[in-house]
Amino acid sequence: MSVDSTPDQTTGDGSNTEALPRRKRATLVDHSIRYGFLGLLLGLIVFFSIFASGFAGPRSAVFIFQSVAITGILALGVTCTLVVGGFDLSIGSVATSSMMLAAYMMVIFEQSAFVTIVACLAMGAFIGLINGLLIVKTRVPDLLATLGMMFLLVGLQRIPTEGRSIATGMTLPDGSTAEGTFSPFFLAMGRHRIDLVLEDLIPVSVIFLIVIGILVWIFLEMTRHGRLMYAIGSNERAASLTGTNVNNYKIMAYMISGTLASVGGMLLAARLGRGDIASGTNLLLDAVAAALIGFAVLGAAKPNAFGTAMGALFVGILLQGLTMMNAPYYTQDFIKGFVLVIALVFTFSLSARKAGSH
Repeated sequence: MSVDSTPDQTTGDGSNTEALPRRKRATLVDHSIRYGFLGLLLGLIVFFSIFASGFAGPRSAVFIFQSVAITGILALGVTCTLVVGGFDLSIGSVATSSMMLAAYMMVIFEQSAFVTIVACLAMGAFIGLINGLLIVKTRVPDLLATLGMMFLLVGLQRIPTEGRSIATGMTLPDGSTAEGTFSPFFLAMGRHRIDLVLEDLIPVSVIFLIVIGILVWIFLEMTRHGRLMYAIGSNERAASLTGTNVNNYKIMAYMISGTLASVGGMLLAARLGRGDIASGTNLLLDAVAAALIGFAVLGAAKPNAFGTAMGALFVGILLQGLTMMNAPYYTQDFIKGFVLVIALVFTFSLSARKAGSH
């Protein structure tokens, strides 16, 4: 019988030297997973600051913040549905419907800002409720249910004005003239800026995003209800066996998504000062991209509010930089999709490798 007499390679303290490179590789993978996206975000800022004239200026920052605010709020709604293992394709159409409803309420019905805000929030919550009931009661797959709702809303929002945008002084289908105007208070939500550290550089809509982002983060990460929603998304059957009312939490997630989408629509209406039927075309794509890119932030590999906010910022910076570099508009979605795919492949492949090494 032969005995392998090759001595183990050990250090002075008795540890195996062959394990050291593996530990270093594991540490490198861990750091790549956690900080790779943030490094990419920083690199993007540096790249555009060098090659896009004016990108690093305050005016560019304002445009980025304003675009990020609406996208980020919608993306936070998508995040809530992703947490429970669902997906909401109707957020873009809910937002544009909210924008049109806000214009309709003030310009045509001549209602106050308060009544308009309540009506828009109620509409968003109601659409979320319908989505949730379709999914949990009739067992329609979430993608199909929300896709159907998206098409329904796209058609419904155009019927009252026969496909025309809503603005003060417009001629209505019955021949009358719309004499109402947008409330100054309502317009301030989308146009006013607050003096904080940087003079006149913080749009109110960004404050909305920050507050909503913090509330969603606290709800998902620090409350029992948020943890149960994550449990449902991870293993719905196991969560059900513990006594969790899975259906109610799913419905709640879609109601949150619908409500946040309506907030985004109101901010868009407040910024434009009219119900523009052509606006909001890319809201769905940008919000979904932000929510999915959020999986890559700090190696979370799951839907989370902080990652979604960073994803929205990333999308805003990317689009603003491409615009300032005069990149053709038809290439922007391609570049955005390419970056999204790379970020997700990078995150999940490294996460899988890390899990396999354990």
